[in-house]
Amino acid sequence: MKELLKRAGLVLLLLAAVRGILAGWAAAPSVPEDYTGSVATGGPVEAAYLAMGSYEVACTTAAAPQEEWGDLVMYYPAELPQSQSRYPVVVMVNGTGVGASKYPSLFEHLASWGFIVLGSDDPGTYAGDSAEADLTWLLEKNADPDSVFYDKADLDRVGACGHSQGGVGVFNAIGATPHKELYQCAVSLSPIDVEVARALNMPYDPAGIRVPVLILASASKDVIQMEGLQQLYDRIDAPKVLARRKAEGHGEMLYSADGYVTAWFMWQLQGDERAAAAFTGPAPELLANPLYQDQRIDL
Repeated sequence: MKELLKRAGLVLLLLAAVRGILAGWAAAPSVPEDYTGSVATGGPVEAAYLAMGSYEVACTTAAAPQEEWGDLVMYYPAELPQSQSRYPVVVMVNGTGVGASKYPSLFEHLASWGFIVLGSDDPGTYAGDSAEADLTWLLEKNADPDSVFYDKADLDRVGACGHSQGGVGVFNAIGATPHKELYQCAVSLSPIDVEVARALNMPYDPAGIRVPVLILASASKDVIQMEGLQQLYDRIDAPKVLARRKAEGHGEMLYSADGYVTAWFMWQLQGDERAAAAFTGPAPELLANPLYQDQRIDL
């Protein structure tokens, strides 16, 4: 009983802290335009994939499936309309108060590595509903001969990435939506603690995840602490990687980890073996990166 009361008290404290962090983060600028040149890196693989990729980038917008979600935004390689290639897809799941329109530089960076990247300004992404709607929109355009995206999305190479509430939404998108089987991998950045998320009416269950997932969070000033991360990690019965970045806050995790986020998608969705060296092989770079701590790799 004492242990239960202790845990309940801890959840209440975490709940208060999470509300404060989310309120402060939503009011702040989201992603610096020059982050690819200003964020510190701790290894050559991280540095390589934090840099801009080789593709020129184009973007377009459309009305989101629901009016309160603002615009649906898509960034993609500029060559796409004339190309005979299909491109891997990353669905972005935004955090509380920080929709896709607040971090175009992040979309542009990932698209420069050859991805179709899309997201919206859904104020409540935890359930994965907007991720599902955004992906459904792309599936419809991929089948529409009059669309610029006609037959351009590689549906065998789809991933999801989310931050904060969106980090929760990623787990629900890949585990509980009608198109969950399309996802081949995921990234969850600073997701809300499972118990705290339940208290905030944002429930998720990582136990059913079947695809490789990368979980990155801050070692300080984040909505999830090491105990919650370890519990989350232990519940995932799939290939997984976990690490906490030092000297970064909750909001900064959206972009400060982008070198490894991009490397993860390059490996998982494009088969890039240089990118894979961050996470696998005899000496995964992430394990020795001095900017990170509490690293776990089970692949």
